[in-house]
Amino acid sequence: MSTKRGSDTTFEEDSQPNDEVVPYSDDETEDELEDQEPEVEPVQNRVNREAEERRETFRKDCTWQVKANDRSFHEQPHFMTTKFFCIKESKYANNAIKTYKYNAFTFLPMNLFEQFKRAANFYFLVLLILQAIPQITTLAWYTTLVPLLLVLGITAIKDLVDDVARHKMDNEINNRSCEVIKDGRFKIAKWKEIQVGDVIRLKKNDFVPADILLLSSSEPNSLCYVETAELDGETNLKFKMALEITHQYLQKENSLATFDGFVECEEPNNRLDKFTGTLFWRSTSFSLDADKILLRGCVIRNTEFCHGLVIFAGADSKIMRNSGKTRFKRTKIDYLMNYMVYTIFVVLSLLSAGLAIGHAYWEAQVGNYSWYLYDGEDFTPSYRGFLNFWGYIIVLNTMVPISLYVSVEVIRLGQSYFINWDLQMYYPEKDTPAKARTTTLNEQLGQIHYIFSDKTGTLTQNIMTFKKCCINGQVYGDNRDASQHTHSKIEEVDFSWNIYADGKFEFHDHYLIEQIQSGKEPEVRQFFFLLAACHTVMVDRIDGQLNYQAASPDEGALVSAARNFGFAFLARTQNTITISELGTERTYNVLAILDFNSDRKRMSIIVRTPEGNIRLYCKGADTVIYERLHQMSPIKQETQDALDIFANETLRTLCLCYKEIEEKDYEEWNKKFMAASVASTNRDEALDKVYEEIEKDLILLGATAIEDKLQDGVPETISKLAKADIKIWVLTGDKKETAENIGFACELLTEDTTICYGEDINALLNTRMENQRNRGGVYAKFAPPVHEPFFPSGGNRALIITGSWLNEILLEKKTKTGNILKLKFPRTEEERRIRTQSKRRLEARKEQRQKNFVDLACECSAVICCRVTPKQKAMVVDLVKRYKKAITLAIGDGANDVNMIKTAHIGVGISGQEGMQAVMSSDYSFAQFRYLQRLLLVHGRWSYIRMCKFLRYFFYKNFAFTLVHFWYSFFNGYSAQIAYEDWFITLYNVLYSSLPVLLMGLLDQDVSDKLSLRFPGLYVVGQRDLLFNYKKFFISLLHGILTSMILFFIPLGAYLQTMGQDGEAPSDYQSFAVTIASALVITVNFQIGLDTSYWTFVNAFSIFGSIALYFGIMFDFHSAGIHVLFPSAFQFTGTASNALRQPYIWLTIILTVAVCLLPVVAIRFLSMTIWPSESDKIQKHRKRLKAEEQWKRRQNVFRRGVSSRRSAYAFSHQRGYADLISTGRSIRKKRAPLDAIIADGTAEYRRTVES
Repeated sequence: MSTKRGSDTTFEEDSQPNDEVVPYSDDETEDELEDQEPEVEPVQNRVNREAEERRETFRKDCTWQVKANDRSFHEQPHFMTTKFFCIKESKYANNAIKTYKYNAFTFLPMNLFEQFKRAANFYFLVLLILQAIPQITTLAWYTTLVPLLLVLGITAIKDLVDDVARHKMDNEINNRSCEVIKDGRFKIAKWKEIQVGDVIRLKKNDFVPADILLLSSSEPNSLCYVETAELDGETNLKFKMALEITHQYLQKENSLATFDGFVECEEPNNRLDKFTGTLFWRSTSFSLDADKILLRGCVIRNTEFCHGLVIFAGADSKIMRNSGKTRFKRTKIDYLMNYMVYTIFVVLSLLSAGLAIGHAYWEAQVGNYSWYLYDGEDFTPSYRGFLNFWGYIIVLNTMVPISLYVSVEVIRLGQSYFINWDLQMYYPEKDTPAKARTTTLNEQLGQIHYIFSDKTGTLTQNIMTFKKCCINGQVYGDNRDASQHTHSKIEEVDFSWNIYADGKFEFHDHYLIEQIQSGKEPEVRQFFFLLAACHTVMVDRIDGQLNYQAASPDEGALVSAARNFGFAFLARTQNTITISELGTERTYNVLAILDFNSDRKRMSIIVRTPEGNIRLYCKGADTVIYERLHQMSPIKQETQDALDIFANETLRTLCLCYKEIEEKDYEEWNKKFMAASVASTNRDEALDKVYEEIEKDLILLGATAIEDKLQDGVPETISKLAKADIKIWVLTGDKKETAENIGFACELLTEDTTICYGEDINALLNTRMENQRNRGGVYAKFAPPVHEPFFPSGGNRALIITGSWLNEILLEKKTKTGNILKLKFPRTEEERRIRTQSKRRLEARKEQRQKNFVDLACECSAVICCRVTPKQKAMVVDLVKRYKKAITLAIGDGANDVNMIKTAHIGVGISGQEGMQAVMSSDYSFAQFRYLQRLLLVHGRWSYIRMCKFLRYFFYKNFAFTLVHFWYSFFNGYSAQIAYEDWFITLYNVLYSSLPVLLMGLLDQDVSDKLSLRFPGLYVVGQRDLLFNYKKFFISLLHGILTSMILFFIPLGAYLQTMGQDGEAPSDYQSFAVTIASALVITVNFQIGLDTSYWTFVNAFSIFGSIALYFGIMFDFHSAGIHVLFPSAFQFTGTASNALRQPYIWLTIILTVAVCLLPVVAIRFLSMTIWPSESDKIQKHRKRLKAEEQWKRRQNVFRRGVSSRRSAYAFSHQRGYADLISTGRSIRKKRAPLDAIIADGTAEYRRTVES
């Protein structure tokens, strides 16, 4: 296939994706990727092109200029950009972080502006203005003003509290201190005062405040060890190293103060693993890469101090660039509620229009001819109808009560506090409670379909533990005593005989200790010597204790295990390694270190023993070690059986082997090795080839088994969430073998799972695309869409895909396109048309391909994406949101998870672990993954049920309240006359019916928390939107209409042609209003009693208290005393006392309430008896189900000699420290003279750049 492909080619790519590498960085341009593709062309053309490209790339990419110790340089006019009108600002961001929204001056105007952007708030503001017009209103202005002020005030206070918390968080970070060169000396400065170009000093355990170029450190060759937990959740140390020239010159304060280096580099971007730049200093240029940059958020470890030059500050730093765009999140119920409010607006407008037309007709037929109705205004009937339209908009406005929004906010706030106060989500070891960082998403926790989880630090503890081993065919690690007898329970091995034991190591096989100490089997000692010698771990002593610095936690666990078993790695130099072998120190000459990489999957060391023997020790993945074993190597089968057992127990394994090397063979090989080491081109390939020659005919010693410790309760949590029909996808930057192994460990994958990989998926998608293309004819758009499953029904499938395959499958891989698409300015109209059509076809195919991938992935029970970038994590989440319209939750603990957390509907941060970046960007946070089941299955489900009940009831009670005006209109000439007293309308939603519904929204629960966790299937009602949808809304509307009819027409019928006990007719308007209002308050409060599932004293008190409060306030407002004080505001003087002393009216109220409620009781009884829901069944048998069911781990069926999968090999997915060790750069030594450094410096830099 040609390397230059047109726009209409098929989806096959030029090369297969590499499963071992993380794909191209997020911000890489198409040009950068094209440069990597080989192309056949004449040599001279290539030379000319490369020279031009270098100049062009330098001009295009390296436009960020930094001058050390010169702040005025960065304030020059050509670095200024116009931000707002004529206000200019430097393109270099300062180091202050700003996440808050308001300050003291902007809070009131901005908050009011934001609140009035809500349709409901603006609607009530318009209503308030309309009520100020006397020709329109029949309702007092305060009936709208009081609730509106209450809503605006409560929301403003909540926003203020949230923003104050953001201010505090920002101040805490911005006011951290570090040392900065000012006026020729290091002075203490706050982080927010740091600027680009400053030279700073950091000490051990300090956070790095900005992205800085490492200039020098206290370590040999200015090495600097950093922990990147804030970025990726990994706790193993990584090293950075300064340029040799800055290491030599820039150690002292005065030299740092006079440093005037000039850096040209790439613009700020989100590529954590890439940096390109040049340092110009002392008339020489030095190449800079990512190994010389310390990123903001890292922590300095095991380095007493270091110095750096600030390159990117604040918002320009890579960690901030990776945080993604902050999205305003709203729940599905919010959107649905808005649509229902719009529906109510339409119904309200139609009702008002119909009643206004009725009034115009009535005026024309009756009003104009009734002299006693003349109001002194000669308006036409149509104009009166127009005025009455607005009058009815005001009268019926309580169909959309403003208190709805404030009640929703109060309920959400209360539910958030319940999450914060939940002691079962509190992690005492780190004193970390659960925290709801937002108050607007609680009910969405009860509707999750997909969970996207990080691996390292989220599912796992990122702690590796040596669990078992197989030596010479014998498996060690079970609970055995020194006599080889197995026990169900046995005390830990006592390592007190070993002065180098760290005191933290736990092991229960006493027989292994017996074997080591007795020396009966020399292979056992050889095994642990290999672990102590074959590695790239660095060692130092802190307070007399050995402290290991490993490139990966796996390697650290193996060296620590060897140390505890009596083979302690003590020290190393460039050419030697010192090991304590059961208390005897021996030093070995290191002849070569054959380092690990992701292709080799192994590492070796060649040593010369004190006796003069040469021996090669090797450890690596079983797949590569077995290929290199000697044909006569014993214990192959026994070790393979052990590996199968370890794999079944989801342990990470390495095979260990060795070989004796003759002196002459070594001398011959060493010549090849030295030649490959100095090769100017393809050095890595040459070295790998030489390594292959020596790493053969190996003798197998055995295998190690390391546990990548899961967090407590992870398998149980995943099992319960799966039963709740929640699908879990793991998105990780780790290698495929490790991710797959964790999948088995946490029971996402089982032995019965059929695993599909990238190549399988690619083939399926290509076939589907071809079929869709063949079907896509002229009439394709008119044909109904057909859902074809990718897999046959039945069977348990999982998808494991790498980042490279993900780009391949989703057509995100950036490749060269045809020449037509490369034209920046099409020359003709035809070219422009062809270009546009090609782009459209490509976009359509890409969209279809992505949709097919999502459909395929969602057919799998589990999906694991490994070796993915932060941007790819967010992309996968976005694809599921876009094509499945499903509610998503993302959970992670590092800065590389922030983009994913912000993209998902709900983001959860793991706190109390290592980093806080994920927590700061999350909506909820807690310390352990296992708390997720309680957050979703208990708090989420309860919140969803409570909110749905609240909304259904709220709409019902307001329809019942408001539509009485509608029926009353037929008897008052459609005159917009209200059926209640003004004060009753004002206080109905504020006092008379608010507390019971609020308490139901806060406290109600259909089943207990234990039963919620025991029966995860109860969760599906939220996923399917069963409790609140348009059907439920219209049922509430119908219920409200029927209730309002009963409330109006039964009292009306009772009042017609009646006589009271005192001979007076009680059928005046005011008594009628009191009767309806009393029946309404009793009905709606008793109705909520029927809706309540979980009764407490507070619920009962609120229901009867609301009714009592209504009567108390009504008698107060109808008293003569208050009428004397405010005659215009209180006009129902004596009505309550006169009306309610009539038994006839009490009987009317009781009859009305009974007719409203008895049908509801009957329907509830029938539905629970004939069509009970799952929660009804559990409620009915809750006493029998009280005993808590214990979760049991799934038992794996092990078949000896048959392994359905390969174990994950325990190795870092990056190179170790071998290069540092073999070159001696990590070893403390006397510094060479500066002349010598300058003499070979240029050659060294050239070699570094070329390699």
